[in-house]
Amino acid sequence: MLLKEKRAMNFRKVEFQILFQFYLCKDSGEQFTDEGLDEVNTNQVYNQYRAKYGIPFPDEIVAIREQYGLSANKMAEILGLGINVFRNYESGEVPSVSNGRLIQMVKDPKEFKQLLEYSKNEFTAEELEKINRKINHALDNWSEMDNLYETMMLGEKRPGEFNGYRIPNPVKVYNMILFFAGKIKPFKTKMNKLLFYADFFHFKKTCFSISGLTYQAIQKGPVPKNYDWIFDKAMENKFVTIKLHDYGDYMGEQFIVTPDANFDATLFSVSELKVMETVAAYFERETVNGIVNKSHEEIAWLVNADEFKPINYNYGFELKYPDIQPS
Repeated sequence: MLLKEKRAMNFRKVEFQILFQFYLCKDSGEQFTDEGLDEVNTNQVYNQYRAKYGIPFPDEIVAIREQYGLSANKMAEILGLGINVFRNYESGEVPSVSNGRLIQMVKDPKEFKQLLEYSKNEFTAEELEKINRKINHALDNWSEMDNLYETMMLGEKRPGEFNGYRIPNPVKVYNMILFFAGKIKPFKTKMNKLLFYADFFHFKKTCFSISGLTYQAIQKGPVPKNYDWIFDKAMENKFVTIKLHDYGDYMGEQFIVTPDANFDATLFSVSELKVMETVAAYFERETVNGIVNKSHEEIAWLVNADEFKPINYNYGFELKYPDIQPS
């Protein structure tokens, strides 16, 4: 039997409460885990540690480096870190608090420009010019108002419990919409549920969402925060279009893939693609009312619906559907 219970686990002398998952053998009474459960249990601890001390997550670290167009080697030199150390951080190793905050700080191009000045003797004039062009480009596009607006639209920007410990990634979101539009051609209400189930099911399996979206509980079930804005942006960027169906009392809005849209599978990990395929296959023949009713059975919706509250991704561990394992 798969069981769950609250347990305390320590990491770097700090104690964290997690929902520990394990198997119990009915015959012997033995408790044991496998590789997948070990990953879920330890990731819960690592996520809480990163959030507590402001340490960036792996996808944040990669994004910070890529905004300056640098290789991992060059970024490590500027930060004063070992090359292998920095590569390990990008692969998932948890940085020390001091190194984590250093990496977090240089997300701001003004801070990075200052740090580069301290390291300028380690680069050729040509290399410095190239890096400074990237920094200046980042500075030109650095807008606190844009940052604020995007946060308001997509939800929490820093990885945490309300975005599945992921940075909200608009392009990834649009490709998820494109994926489900291509597989199912769902109506808007169903699309909202497909996105919810994909993100929360992946969190259940890995402790990370796919998109980084924040979800809210409304009358018709869980939906991404500002979903209309998200769908409008997906249409503006020509990923999908809407086909209207006149049902007399209301207009149905069905997602259709635009002729030139191509799904970019390279944006997604193997586990993310498997979960999206699983969700699409499981709900493909489900009616709109059917998937809404299923979402109303979820603890994630039940405890938040009365106040239309944002949904903590930890409720993903209690997800009822899909009630099958990814192949």
